[in-house]
Amino acid sequence: MTNPRGALLVGSVNYDDAETTMRTAADILGAQLRRIPDGEVGKRFHWIMFQPDVLGEADGIERVGAERIPFGAGLDARGLRIADGVDAAAIALPPLGYAAAARASYEIFRRLREEGAIAEGVRFQVSLPTPLAVISSFFSGDDRAAIEPVYTAAILGELDEILAAIPHDDLAIQWDVASEMGIIERAAGYGKVMEAWWPGDPFDGLVSRLAALIDAVPADVEAGVHLCYGDAAEKHFFDPADAGTLVRYANAVTAAAERPLTWLHLPVPIERDDDAYFAPLDALALGEGTELYLGLVHREDGAEGATRRIAAASPHASAFGVATECGIGRAPAGSTEGILRTHAEVAQGW
Repeated sequence: MTNPRGALLVGSVNYDDAETTMRTAADILGAQLRRIPDGEVGKRFHWIMFQPDVLGEADGIERVGAERIPFGAGLDARGLRIADGVDAAAIALPPLGYAAAARASYEIFRRLREEGAIAEGVRFQVSLPTPLAVISSFFSGDDRAAIEPVYTAAILGELDEILAAIPHDDLAIQWDVASEMGIIERAAGYGKVMEAWWPGDPFDGLVSRLAALIDAVPADVEAGVHLCYGDAAEKHFFDPADAGTLVRYANAVTAAAERPLTWLHLPVPIERDDDAYFAPLDALALGEGTELYLGLVHREDGAEGATRRIAAASPHASAFGVATECGIGRAPAGSTEGILRTHAEVAQGW
């Protein structure tokens, strides 16, 4: 059986603040981590659900419906629309919040490293949503095509601010890719079929969009991809038959991108400890040096369940690290340390 090497924290971690997240992760996982996120604390707790409140402040963008739809801690989950008669290209979006959060958390990361709590050589990980996730979740109809270049420019602007503020040899960027998988699978995500808005084969457009995001990360900054099937209330919007679609998409994206991918994360549903799920990994074609992480750690069955899934994956992946299948920010309060310790129990250090 493959002895997994290293662990990846996908992004969100259920602690109240970035310092607790980073200090605890470094203490429990230590040499198993090559990078540490800030836990996506604060308004990022529910991934992209704070973006409608941000975008709704822009002139030319309106909320759909007159009544707030409460979500989480003070968020409004109503959708968005381009106001009548407004040229989307003329809309100036406010700061999205990702760069500001990264700058603040990096200062904590740097202080903890100076104190010796975080080891030298560990990078600060910033997870960003793909533009498609926000557009497909909160806009509809023709507005999606119209707002796409505007929002894409805005998220790349956030990336540029992060690149300017954080030394490149300290930085790792992860693109969170969930809605893309729903479109490929034609999944009924959260009440509606997830669809593309461009002509031609949706798959081709999904590949080119993600490859462009990867290539937007400079070569001296690590770049990772987290493929996902959603995590609302710790439940997928679609349960894949096996890892075949994940492998197909990952292979196409890595082939299309000009720069190498530093790491790839693939989810593993809790009930899948069978050979059939992992068999498509035989065809996974990652570049030399790209780290593979399998999201086979689940809080419900701990190290025992993770070990079963590691055994099932081993014939099809000779080298991989471990992770959860999605972030653990929405895991029940009090369960986070146990999940981190499961990572440490089933994987060795780098």
